[in-house]
Amino acid sequence: MTDTSPGMDAIISIGSPDRREGAIAIQAHARLTPKRASQLVSDGGTTDGLPLAVFARYLSESTRARLRDLDVGYLDLTGNIRIILSKPGLVIETEGASVDPDRQQRPARTLRGSKAGRIVRLLVDRKSPPGVREIAEAASVDAGYVSRVLTLLDSEALIVRTGRGKIESVDWPALLRRWATEAPLDSRGTGMTLLEPRGLSALLTKLADSNEHYVVTGGLAARTVAPVAPPRLATIWMRDASDAAKRLNLRPAEAGANVLAIEPSDDSVFDGASERDGVRHAALSQVAADLLTSPGRGPAEAEELIEWMIANEEVWRR
Repeated sequence: MTDTSPGMDAIISIGSPDRREGAIAIQAHARLTPKRASQLVSDGGTTDGLPLAVFARYLSESTRARLRDLDVGYLDLTGNIRIILSKPGLVIETEGASVDPDRQQRPARTLRGSKAGRIVRLLVDRKSPPGVREIAEAASVDAGYVSRVLTLLDSEALIVRTGRGKIESVDWPALLRRWATEAPLDSRGTGMTLLEPRGLSALLTKLADSNEHYVVTGGLAARTVAPVAPPRLATIWMRDASDAAKRLNLRPAEAGANVLAIEPSDDSVFDGASERDGVRHAALSQVAADLLTSPGRGPAEAEELIEWMIANEEVWRR
């Protein structure tokens, strides 16, 4: 340890058997959010040209990812460590806890649940970020709840707000991935696997001719803008999945199923739907989120779709 400058809590000297020496500057934090991590480099203080590493009791995956992007090292008490030095030549990278072991000490903070999902969809789909009251009205949720969710998103650097709290921008790809992680597909409805013996083309014809309340999602919907490979599974949100399956002559099946029908826990899955060739498709933000935690090649299809969405925002964001 040596004397430190502002912006450093300690300097650790490291030596190798061949007598080469290096050092790393340490900053200690009681808690570090992705937003605060992003400010580390631009904040006052100096590391005197030394590589920087932060220390905390626990660092979340999103915080660690942001530190990696900034080329800042880290270590926490659960064993999450990433220290890389070119001199004297040192690489330490280990994984510790993936969730905060003391999280019960703070209120739960998650995007799981229908109300949070509605807020996410609004933030992703709107070209101009809406305000708290507009979100509350459009999502049919309490303004206080909206404020709490926005505070979470701000601390996780998923949105940027001005001094008065107005949303300036939304990192919608990261927000979609975070929502999918915390509210995976199987948590947002009740699914049943079915078989259309004549294949997916026959299924689409039936849907186009039906009066069912549904939207197609997953790979079958994504292929209209970002095809990866011919879909083998049709994922469909259906308000009354069991009754609709009977009306569409779909057979219950566990092995060999080519249809996954899901009754949603919230009707927001139908918001923003569009019709193509007589078939109703879910909004692209909904499709991407559903694919991210779908089985098989779903996550890869999601990333292809998100890349298309990034390049064509003017097409789908309203």
